[in-house]
Amino acid sequence: MAQLMNRRATLAGGLAATCAATCAHAQDGVVRVTMKTSKGVIGLELEAGKAPITVRNFLRYVDMKLYDKAAIYRVSHVPNAPDHGLVEGGVRTPGKLLKPIAHESTAKTGLTHKDGTISMARRAPGTATSDFFFVVGDQPGFDADVTGDGDKNGFAAFGHVIEGMDVVHAIFDLPVSATAGIGAMRGEMLKTPVTIVSVRRA
Repeated sequence: MAQLMNRRATLAGGLAATCAATCAHAQDGVVRVTMKTSKGVIGLELEAGKAPITVRNFLRYVDMKLYDKAAIYRVSHVPNAPDHGLVEGGVRTPGKLLKPIAHESTAKTGLTHKDGTISMARRAPGTATSDFFFVVGDQPGFDADVTGDGDKNGFAAFGHVIEGMDVVHAIFDLPVSATAGIGAMRGEMLKTPVTIVSVRRA
């Protein structure tokens, strides 16, 4: 009987510890993810508390392993500030894309596009699926701006790099094809895309 009580106490203690860790994680409002690429590892902290729709969508791709064997395929340098730009990747197979998500404006989330931010690529608001980009150098022009011209909604920032920014910079410096890509992407497609080996919750 005493042995059974001790086992129950041990189990209860373990559950309490697990609950405490889970509750602390929920209070933090962040989810940590590790992205392994053919150029190295990138650690991410996703702001689930501030951008729940966008983070939930990204984690659907993570948990379904849809990013595995996907690619980082685009690098864009700002013409007058070549050390600023973006590194873009995502799922390129149409059959693996999930339903587009509602746009989470930075005006609502309070997040901004600073160096190392991860954000969702899109066309019109509400068209984002799997594609994401890393911001290289602070770029407030990606934030929502209700006073701006044209599309004022900006992009949906949802986290930031906490490890491996050197990997992002290494990809940012890779050669691009002068002729590949269409529209705004022309001349920005990597000659050799970087393989996303896997993305997992840390």
